[in-house]
Amino acid sequence: MALLALAACNQNLTMSDQKKGDEWERSQLFRNGRVVQESPAGTVATDADTRSLADQRPPMSLALVKRGQQRFDIFCSVCHGYTGDGDGMVVQRGFPRPPSFHSPRLIAAPDQHFVDVITNGHGVMYSYADRVPVADRWAITAYIRALQKGAR
Repeated sequence: MALLALAACNQNLTMSDQKKGDEWERSQLFRNGRVVQESPAGTVATDADTRSLADQRPPMSLALVKRGQQRFDIFCSVCHGYTGDGDGMVVQRGFPRPPSFHSPRLIAAPDQHFVDVITNGHGVMYSYADRVPVADRWAITAYIRALQKGAR
């Protein structure tokens, strides 16, 4: 009897153990015979990243700049340095030097440029879209602007 009880243990299949349908194969599960189903009419995406990045720009505030400094120190300073001069720790160890945020080109760049670069990457910088939420991208941009103004 105990052996029968032990045989029944661990019968819960996880999602990784279940059969998955290939998106192009036929399915008996749905009337239309397709694995991939269309969203119901009137469905609205709720993911914040689906709105345009410009529409998500928060109002400028001291709290935003402070949040930006915190996020900059974590994600950006390794390459860009704490002052934005492009002399971060990885540069000191031989990696390519990023442009200084104090260059005339980046001082003149629109704020959207920084958000786009954080989102999509640029040159040897890879995208941070999966690590830095949209609101924090704007906060980092606000802090970059504060660094630029402080250096003048």
